[in-house]
Amino acid sequence: MQEGESLISAVKDCRICEPFLPLGPRPVISISKESKILIIGQAPGTRVHKTGIPWNDPSGDELRRWLDVDRDQFYDPKTFGIMPMGFCYPGRGKGGDLPPRPECAPHWHAKLMNIMPNVKLTLLIGDFAQRYYLGKSRMQNLTETVRSFEDYLPDYFPLVLPSPRNRLWMRKNDWFESDVIPRLRERLNSLIIF
Repeated sequence: MQEGESLISAVKDCRICEPFLPLGPRPVISISKESKILIIGQAPGTRVHKTGIPWNDPSGDELRRWLDVDRDQFYDPKTFGIMPMGFCYPGRGKGGDLPPRPECAPHWHAKLMNIMPNVKLTLLIGDFAQRYYLGKSRMQNLTETVRSFEDYLPDYFPLVLPSPRNRLWMRKNDWFESDVIPRLRERLNSLIIF
């Protein structure tokens, strides 16, 4: 077994935060040493936990619309690597799902990045990914960070969560659909050819 396959297998067998997971561990990632674009989101929801397929829910439908790709293109790990901040469903809180478990990213992300040398762009979806990867270069809030997406290119492209819960945010920030999405598609098209 090659180093990358061995590491992915170790991730899928991970039990680091098992005592805290209401549905038990089921790490959900999809990466390849050939991945060109890396998607780092928050953590799987219950539907993704059940199927084991990342972004297999209405949020994933919206993300694929933003990216202007179909399911086959999206789930080709040679094109899109998918690695959330928390690999397992974290449970439910008062206002929705709990934050991603804090153990995953520090334990696994750097190791996984090392086996993906062809990544040309990382989509940082949501505040947790942006805090972790952008650190002090983040703006004062998620909206301003996303609005300033050009400041993070060519390596990172910050985005909001494509969740149905963000419909109000989308209505208040119509510049996202008119300005950011076309630039996102333009950047993707420059990196991949289907």
